[in-house]
Amino acid sequence: MRLPLGDRLRILVIAPSRHPIREPHAGGLEALVWDRVRSLRASGHDVTLVAARGSDFLDRTPERMRLPRVVWGGGRSSDEAYPDGYLDQVASVLDAVVDELVVDRTAFDLIDNHSLHPVPIARAAEHGIPMLTTLHTPPLPELVAAADAAGPAHSFLAVSAHTAGEWRASGVESTVLLNTVDADAWPLGPGGPGLVWFGRIVPEKGPHLAADAARAMGRPLVVAGRVGDEQYFERSVVPRLGGGIRHVGPMRRRRLAHLVGRSGCALVTPCWDEPFGLVLAEALMTGTPVAAFDRGGISEVLEGLPGTRLVPPGDVAALAAAADELLRLPSTARVGIREHAVERFSAMRRDRQLEALYRDRLDAVERTAALP
Repeated sequence: MRLPLGDRLRILVIAPSRHPIREPHAGGLEALVWDRVRSLRASGHDVTLVAARGSDFLDRTPERMRLPRVVWGGGRSSDEAYPDGYLDQVASVLDAVVDELVVDRTAFDLIDNHSLHPVPIARAAEHGIPMLTTLHTPPLPELVAAADAAGPAHSFLAVSAHTAGEWRASGVESTVLLNTVDADAWPLGPGGPGLVWFGRIVPEKGPHLAADAARAMGRPLVVAGRVGDEQYFERSVVPRLGGGIRHVGPMRRRRLAHLVGRSGCALVTPCWDEPFGLVLAEALMTGTPVAAFDRGGISEVLEGLPGTRLVPPGDVAALAAAADELLRLPSTARVGIREHAVERFSAMRRDRQLEALYRDRLDAVERTAALP
């Protein structure tokens, strides 16, 4: 029987394992999962989080269901690789979690999966609990292969139509649900004369190109974020620092929102096909305009929004010109920029859509179970 909206659900959220789910957020994926758990609990749902040790929200998570943290030892950390043997440790924990679900299929009403490891998908059919997996990345071969075994109780969500199209080309169908931002956590800011770039400092995010654009404009630039590729940072970012361009490292959300809100324009410089780009929504929430390279789902995310400019990928001169144009907007434009961002990206609005998708998945599984 269909559960009315608002009924309490027992939800197992499975997070990606590379970083703890806590502030300062390691990246947009970790920030989204953190917000997801907090919002679901605030709505009255009983949420258990499977995540790396050191994460927030592990108060209901038994030790055996906590994922190992990445420990690099004397090696250089990287967002593109793992220490030897780490993925085997993750697989061992996830397999044990699934084993428990198979034994007790009534422990949870629904599974909300964000893991980039194939085990939760590949073994979903064994327990048959309604399950949604969100696709946050371009197609990963190991997840594509796992999708064939997921079973009828499982379905996929994608963070943009662009991402859904990429996965569809690999044989995986999904429903689009755009990422969300907590509007209260990213309040309207006064703006300012400088530029800001924030996010993971890795080659595919291209902060070195933002530095080049800022220098061409003669404007100060603050680069905020965790170094995810030390070799790239030392080779391509450090030599560009100085002369008004500085790196301030990772920040907790409140400080980061303050920084972004006091900036005149945010530069977004993907050098890959960005699935979504949470920094777009976060900047616009503060009223700060965005100049961005048109890669992946960026144009879809920004379509029709005021205070945004798209330029050809890698075109630093065009990026500088677009940012200069946005910096000339009147300060009063920031209110409208935020209003449109709240309308499109508000977590409150999207949470209702997510809960409806939860209920649809529960209903679909119930209907299938009722078939003769």
